Amino acid sequence: MSTPPIERLRALLEPLAAEAGLDLEDVKVSQAGNRRQVQIDVDADGGVDLDAIAEFSRLVGQALDDSDLMGSAAYVLEVGSPGAERPLDEPRHWRRAEGRLANVVLVDGGEITARILESDEVGALVEVQPVKGRGRPKERRLEFTEVARARVQVEFNRKDEALLDEAPDIADDSDDSDDDA
Repeated sequence: MSTPPIERLRALLEPLAAEAGLDLEDVKVSQAGNRRQVQIDVDADGGVDLDAIAEFSRLVGQALDDSDLMGSAAYVLEVGSPGAERPLDEPRHWRRAEGRLANVVLVDGGEITARILESDEVGALVEVQPVKGRGRPKERRLEFTEVARARVQVEFNRKDEALLDEAPDIADDSDDSDDDA
């Protein structure tokens, strides 16, 4: 039985990602007109910056060109990060999302919105948000075996008091701008 093409591609890319200090999160190959499109998502603790993505993209392009995995047909290579509303599929995803809000669908059919406080290899301590703002948030230990699927939520109006307290005061120095010239 032969190895599926996507598995061969992952086998080529995993060591490259590890060597670059990245986690290979997702690999997709699709047809885009007369070309194939290869989409690769990578991540790392602390996130990935554009320089790391550009360097990894160069390495991947070279490795694909040197191998016979893509054949002789043209392909478009896209390397990026999982994005703001990433799914939480692995313990490392939960760890990287600490402090963030997540929508969690439970195996029993329930659904909760919770802030991830801390996590380990088997579960996470979360702060379950009250429904419609009624009541107070409640801490809960959530084992990953209880989770059917989870996704980070984007927050546009979060006011993190600790961060606001630590931020330097911004003074209006518009009158002093001529002194620097």
